[in-house]
Amino acid sequence: MTSDSNTILQLVDKYNLLKQEIAKRIIGQHDAVDSLLISIFSGGHCLLVGVPGLAKTMMVNTLAQVLGLKFNRIQFTPDLMPSDITGSEILDQNREFRFLPGPLFANIILADEINRTPPKTQAALLEAMQEHSVTVAGHTYPLQAPFFVLATQNPIEQEGTYPLPEAQLDRFMLNVNVTYPSIEEEMDIVRRTTVEDHTTISPLLSADEIVTYQQTIRRMPVADNVVDYAVRLVAATRPGDKAHALANKYLSWGAGPRASQYLVLGAKTHAALQGRFSPDIEDVRAVAVEVLRHRVVRNYYAEAEGVDTDTIVNQIQQS
Repeated sequence: MTSDSNTILQLVDKYNLLKQEIAKRIIGQHDAVDSLLISIFSGGHCLLVGVPGLAKTMMVNTLAQVLGLKFNRIQFTPDLMPSDITGSEILDQNREFRFLPGPLFANIILADEINRTPPKTQAALLEAMQEHSVTVAGHTYPLQAPFFVLATQNPIEQEGTYPLPEAQLDRFMLNVNVTYPSIEEEMDIVRRTTVEDHTTISPLLSADEIVTYQQTIRRMPVADNVVDYAVRLVAATRPGDKAHALANKYLSWGAGPRASQYLVLGAKTHAALQGRFSPDIEDVRAVAVEVLRHRVVRNYYAEAEGVDTDTIVNQIQQS
């Protein structure tokens, strides 16, 4: 067995331990936790969409603790300036300019209610998310690996919000819907949160280990038919001659090449977390909706008929 195979088997053990540790504090939300871990081990960013009170912030905070990573939370507000998150140059007591790092200089950034800040401040995240660096006053400062932006967004309260531009949305590997708990889960939540809670979360990984797992997953071989399926699936969302009939009927714009890249990378990670050494088409299907739902744009007919992007993507996959 190769060293990469051994590393993947180690990752499976760590993955199961991580879920057990997270479950000490987060009740339910198994799909959302799985998606977050896929995003982390793929090296991608994640957008969490859900109504208030579903433990999105606690989920990210707990994840940072179990992964043993430095965590910063940024509460996005209408008056937040780019320098408030990237940092700025200050004049020190020696009358020399010195860079004072902002909260972006951490491993996991929780961008809380990211759509509440103006586009100028949202754009300050673009370089950090794509290049893993920050440029201030002509100087570029690298961000420490691993680096993830995990953003939250409230889907129902739109007053005083600024819709994320397509370029910003495209930087997020996954768009994860955080749903209501079941009745049993909500009863457990109420019981646990209305008494004194002394739960402690133990770190199970280090930054170096996470980088090693990310590199191993990227080296994982992928069969040509899996790549072909991912690329054709993305192409089918683009209105035109090669598009699926539903895309031509309900979509204004389809997904770009970054979607194909994330489909394959997400499929690799999904396979690795199941202890397999190469992904298949089912692994692509497992991540397709969360990779594509924020990369396709519905037209008037879809909105008028109440057809959502998840339905469109699922039906395209089944064809």
